[in-house]
Amino acid sequence: MPLTPDEIAHFETQGYLILNATERGFIDAAQLMRMQQAAEQQLAEARQPLELETSTGYPSAPDSLQAPGGDTVRRLLGAHGRHRSWQAWATNKAVVQCLGALFGADGVVLNRVHHNCLMTKNPRFSSATGWHQDIRYWAFEAPELVSVWLALGNEHSNNGALRVVPGSHRLQLDAERFDDRLFLDPDHPQNATLLAQAVDLTLAAGEVLFFHCKLLHSAAPNHSGQTKYSLVYTYHDGGNAPLPGSRSAALSGIALTG
Repeated sequence: MPLTPDEIAHFETQGYLILNATERGFIDAAQLMRMQQAAEQQLAEARQPLELETSTGYPSAPDSLQAPGGDTVRRLLGAHGRHRSWQAWATNKAVVQCLGALFGADGVVLNRVHHNCLMTKNPRFSSATGWHQDIRYWAFEAPELVSVWLALGNEHSNNGALRVVPGSHRLQLDAERFDDRLFLDPDHPQNATLLAQAVDLTLAAGEVLFFHCKLLHSAAPNHSGQTKYSLVYTYHDGGNAPLPGSRSAALSGIALTG
């Protein structure tokens, strides 16, 4: 079994699961190093498609392209097609087997529209991401997708690691609890109690986070002295199709076996 019953139960109840990809044999140290080196090279080249911090309008992001740090990259898009080592990770057999254990028997599909990116956090100009659910802008027959987040370096509260609200993927949250950008409204009276349950996720280089698309999560800016790199891909069950005409259906998925 790629995952133990306890690990599957943890994901189902908490909405996330952390595994050590190197210790579990998903990848080895040399493969991780190649992905790290590719991240540094790709960020230095800053080839399109990419997203700049200025485009988000998030707190702490530079105000404009002309402002200091205005050309800071937030994420490099299309990661699957950017480097062979990243493509190999996106289709990694052990990862696909884990996803199969979480999804069921209809196969696993890599979505090329959502995530499929290298997330970066610059130590001087990174932004803060408010509390949200990834499914907010996605359109599928069922809100059942899983993102796989590989830490290429250590991630902790000082460099902008993710915070999550365990079990929040199971909640039915009224629209009034979110603002017009679909971030959780911190001033809503019901949200304070919910956010009091949040936990910081600490990842070592080579650890991988599986998390549900409805799990509430946020991230602070990077206050360390080094750029943080994370590879993030999103997957869905083969029987869970994107809605026709939606952005989620803009690119065909890649069916994976496992």
